[in-house]
Amino acid sequence: MSATLSASPDVKIRETDCFIDGKWVPAKSGKTFTTINPATEEVIAQVAEGDQEDVDAAAKAARKAFESGDWPQMDARDRGRLMYRLADRMEEEIEDLARLETLDNGKPYNDSLNVDLPLAIDCLRYYAGYADKIHGSVIPIRGNHLCYTRREPVGVAGQIIPWNFPILMAAWKWGPALAAGCTIVMKPAEQTPLTCLRMAKLAKEVGIPDGVINVVPGFGPTAGAAVVKHPLIDKIAFTGEHRTAQIITRDSADTLKRLTFELGGKSPNVIFADADLEAAARGAYIGLFLNQGQCCCAGSRVFVQKSQHDAFLEKLQALTEGRKVGDPFSPETEQGPQVDQAQFDKIMSYIEKGKSEGAECVTGGKRLGDKGYFVAPTIFDNVRDEMSIATDEIFGPVLSVLTFEDTEDMLQRANNTFYGLAAAVWTRVVSVAHEFAARVRAGTVWVNCYDVFDAAAPFGGFKMSGYGRELGEEGLKAYTESKTVTIAL
Repeated sequence: MSATLSASPDVKIRETDCFIDGKWVPAKSGKTFTTINPATEEVIAQVAEGDQEDVDAAAKAARKAFESGDWPQMDARDRGRLMYRLADRMEEEIEDLARLETLDNGKPYNDSLNVDLPLAIDCLRYYAGYADKIHGSVIPIRGNHLCYTRREPVGVAGQIIPWNFPILMAAWKWGPALAAGCTIVMKPAEQTPLTCLRMAKLAKEVGIPDGVINVVPGFGPTAGAAVVKHPLIDKIAFTGEHRTAQIITRDSADTLKRLTFELGGKSPNVIFADADLEAAARGAYIGLFLNQGQCCCAGSRVFVQKSQHDAFLEKLQALTEGRKVGDPFSPETEQGPQVDQAQFDKIMSYIEKGKSEGAECVTGGKRLGDKGYFVAPTIFDNVRDEMSIATDEIFGPVLSVLTFEDTEDMLQRANNTFYGLAAAVWTRVVSVAHEFAARVRAGTVWVNCYDVFDAAAPFGGFKMSGYGRELGEEGLKAYTESKTVTIAL
């Protein structure tokens, strides 16, 4: 493991203002904020710091576009064609977008290019194909009546996205909203606003009408709060931390906005003694260390049946110690820096908590290099359920290994968390897999795999991991209202 940095390729920064009603405008306050390269700690750009006034302008533009613009009244097939064009433009510029994503976020360029961008493009194409397939149904009721339902767009959607998958999360939100005929006010994470702004530029280029997509960069307590509270915004879709979702719930109460939340997790990844240990170790490795551990569904609690603990840990440790950490633009790099200083400090504090609470740090547990926010991939063994590293979402490359003997006890422990986003099980016994999938309290369950995503498959959580679903038909429904029409015959 190393954290050697090489010269980054030239990445052109073009879009740093707010995008409102099809125009690039500075924040009304004139304020800007700094976005930082997490690999070098150097300034990338000054970005417009939007706040309440800018959100108000964006909301009014989105409302006008929804009520009197072309978008909601446009033939659904034509909306779909424009969404396909946007996906095509992203594919044409995939390398530039990937470089910009890596510069802003720190994730390896290989991941941006080969994972994040293809998934984002696929998501937009999936929903482009859905645009003309949104329909209601005819309902038989008593009497001489014709009763039917219509699925109509919910209106103006306020969308707040996180910093861990900036361009992918934008696509997850834009796709269903645009397909349904909604208009959008988006607040990207202040750490990573650049690819979302670039996507807005591409949307205008392909002909998506002015006012349909509006992007206001800024901070949560100002721009984000303004989106949540604005009376012209009908729905909020938020991906992020559960405490922020609690604030959003309270702040949206006066306007009774529709809400969908995709929040955090402390996902159990369970390895039974009969599992293919090579595959399970690889799955645990990917399930935690993907994206520098900055995944809401990260398999951060690995439960290993006791008889296979030593053999499994040996395989997992070997994979982890071979992980290449360093310059995110290097083709050999598998892990880049954490997103910012605050996240780096949080992760290091949990590593110290793990050590002080008596867990065994098998590998990692330290900073790499003296520049950039690099953390060595870390494994803790002999972890107890009550330890902070086993209960709290760390959102970094820190994995906890726990053991179990009894299946009933393991299920109780796996479910003993207020999170419920994802889970996984590794076994050759089909009945064991099905039983685990049925009894674990999680919105997504992977069997003999991890981190398998597809735009067609709904994703979301139980308990405090959120409510509502993204992706698939379920994600589309969240951007529609059902209207019942009854006609006397």
